[in-house]
Amino acid sequence: MESPKRIIISGGGTGGHIFPAIAIANALKRIDPATEILFVGANGRMEMEKVPAAGYKIIGLDIQGIQRKSIWKNLMFPIKLYNSVYRSRQIIKDFRPDAAVGVGGYASGPLLYAASLMDVPYLIQEQNSYAGITNKWLGSKAKRICVAFDGMKKFFPADKIIKTGNPIRKDSVDIEGKRLQAIESFNLSPNKQTILVTGGSLGARTLNNSVQFGIDKLIAADIQVIWQTGKFYYQTIKDQLGDYHPNVKIMEFVNRMDLAYAAADVIISRAGAGTIAELCVVKKPVILVPSPNVAEDHQTKNALALVGEQAAEFVADRDAEVKLIDKAIELLNDKNRQKILSDNIGKMAMPNADEVIAQEVIQITNNN
Repeated sequence: MESPKRIIISGGGTGGHIFPAIAIANALKRIDPATEILFVGANGRMEMEKVPAAGYKIIGLDIQGIQRKSIWKNLMFPIKLYNSVYRSRQIIKDFRPDAAVGVGGYASGPLLYAASLMDVPYLIQEQNSYAGITNKWLGSKAKRICVAFDGMKKFFPADKIIKTGNPIRKDSVDIEGKRLQAIESFNLSPNKQTILVTGGSLGARTLNNSVQFGIDKLIAADIQVIWQTGKFYYQTIKDQLGDYHPNVKIMEFVNRMDLAYAAADVIISRAGAGTIAELCVVKKPVILVPSPNVAEDHQTKNALALVGEQAAEFVADRDAEVKLIDKAIELLNDKNRQKILSDNIGKMAMPNADEVIAQEVIQITNNN
């Protein structure tokens, strides 16, 4: 009888890395519940909380990213990198994995590099349309590179690439037949158009400022708004606006994204890879406002990949306060444009990415 597979999954730092990692782990467990999975993350980052909450063991490395704005903060980077590679080798020696998976983020670099030194086959999952430094560096020795966008041959060996899409939270995109339930849950009118504004769990200053700047236009147009401010901004906005208008639902965090998506006629969002993967499955007209504060400006590149397919509207962060709400109202009044965007973004959906990637992980263990 074949012994259970042992898989290390490494990476993290943001929800965009952690949620796909957990989705891949869950898919591996569905295929074979006996599979043993160990996560490796970065100490002090959110994976150290989110992964145990999902039921998996995690070991933290004392590693940091390169600080682009401060040379002084990088002085300890070489030492931390060396120590993290050494620690990763020890983890691999103790756990004896059949394969490793890197999802990007600080911790994936040392772990996958150690795997390459110890002849452990590994798979890279690149979420963005512009590959990160760590994944580009490690791509040449990967057995498989799972991507979500076309045109990734400029970063990785073509024979190793497989387009799988990004794993998504399936409960978040299960919106079929839920519109009336959604309208009721947010205490909205079924006869008015609704915009969902979401900048993620932490929030996005530009999106919040843009809504505040254009809120009177939205009310004048009798448009409803589900406004997820994020925890950093909620109290300030609530103090300023209070219960500003029945049409405007100000929320720190939306626990039921399926209902928020179901209620929305138009969605305003940042352009993280995981969010885009969900929006493709949801198939609603979307306006993307990429964050400029991410490595290699990858959110802009993610958004432009959709714009090129007429699958999303685009507003630059620097223009959003003045232009975003006008663009949203214009889109709500253009049913033909809404249909084009909905049809095209739906064509880009890859809802079973977690299972496809899990099967690729199993494949590289079998080949080994």
